[in-house]
Amino acid sequence: MSNIDQPTETSSSEPPSFLDRLRALLGTFRPHGSLRTDLVEVLDAAETPEEEGEFTSAERKMLRNILHLKEVGIGDIMVPRAEIVAVRRDISLGELLKQFVSIGHSRLVVYNDTLDDPVGMVHVRDLIAVLVGDVSSTPGGKLDLGSVNLDRSLDEAGLVRRLLYVPPSMPAVDLLVAMQAARTHLALVIDEYGGTDGLVSIEDVVEEIVGEIEDEHDEAADTLLVRQPDGSFLADARTPLEAAVEVLGSTFATEEALDEVDSLGGLLVSIASRVPRQGETISLPGGFAAEVLEADPRRVKKLRIIPPREAPIGADDAGEPQA
Repeated sequence: MSNIDQPTETSSSEPPSFLDRLRALLGTFRPHGSLRTDLVEVLDAAETPEEEGEFTSAERKMLRNILHLKEVGIGDIMVPRAEIVAVRRDISLGELLKQFVSIGHSRLVVYNDTLDDPVGMVHVRDLIAVLVGDVSSTPGGKLDLGSVNLDRSLDEAGLVRRLLYVPPSMPAVDLLVAMQAARTHLALVIDEYGGTDGLVSIEDVVEEIVGEIEDEHDEAADTLLVRQPDGSFLADARTPLEAAVEVLGSTFATEEALDEVDSLGGLLVSIASRVPRQGETISLPGGFAAEVLEADPRRVKKLRIIPPREAPIGADDAGEPQA
């Protein structure tokens, strides 16, 4: 009988690659643990030189964010009620056009008497289509814009579209699926009493995966906290507290404040235990002070941050001051 060489398994000292581990996870029955947990562990494992071409650091980050999306509630990413831009259903088309121009959004919530009585949303594309449909041509072939009826109401023009209504506890991944099924990019967040709690767009959900998405109408990050010649800072109250700490230094806010508050305006309200009035000055941690430049009964809008005199900004761990 002739000897036939049988294939033999060769052992390798090289560590298994990411794809090898992933294939093993997908193809092996595991009596304990879950596939989600194992995937997270694999993604968090140290990347070996052999794996550099498989996934970039950005791809790994997005994969982690996708796995984390189930744990993100809509209430964590929604625009709060105080910042919702909405219009009444009886607004004229002319005023509606001005709103779209000044706000820079492509969609606006529509309501009856108050924001707690929403009826839908309006898209700027639908408005433009109606206005263009009113344009007539003169005998010379020129467009006659005077024929456009801007006095009609939004409701009369039939521009109100349906809007999703969702609870703040709804997972962001479920909202993404619901938006895809309903073919809408906007959802109004409703509280347990049926009132309006906030607003969330498909962009807010996608940003949880890929990071911040800025378009031509978004304010540049460096304009939210602007240093003045006297050493103070003009700031938008919506400025993220973490971004302010990066500029002003670690003494500007406590770890507790960073855990509980998201914005500069929120920090002032938390410290004062109320909404500060315009012209009022609030003492902050680290010897800082904040002068309220613009506010209404519901929220702070603009403020001036005054650093402590003995600790000029830029001399410690705050890094380079912003111009």
